[in-house]
Amino acid sequence: MKELVAFIASKLVDAPELVATSQREEDGAVTVELKVAKDDLGKIIGKQGRTARSFRTVLTAAAEKRQKRCRLEIIE
Repeated sequence: MKELVAFIASKLVDAPELVATSQREEDGAVTVELKVAKDDLGKIIGKQGRTARSFRTVLTAAAEKRQKRCRLEIIE
């Protein structure tokens, strides 16, 4: 899951080398943490959170295919 998040995020930002992801499992769900450069944070969140919502939709669809639950946390 974290590879998927890193791939999509690196295509959206100006500094793809600063994209960092980590993954942890808790309470039966996988949590993927995404960290980007401070200047690129707005590109990941998008207007009114639309990009972040789309990001989470894609991640949820990929997780359901593997019969798992997945969450995305965007770290500032």
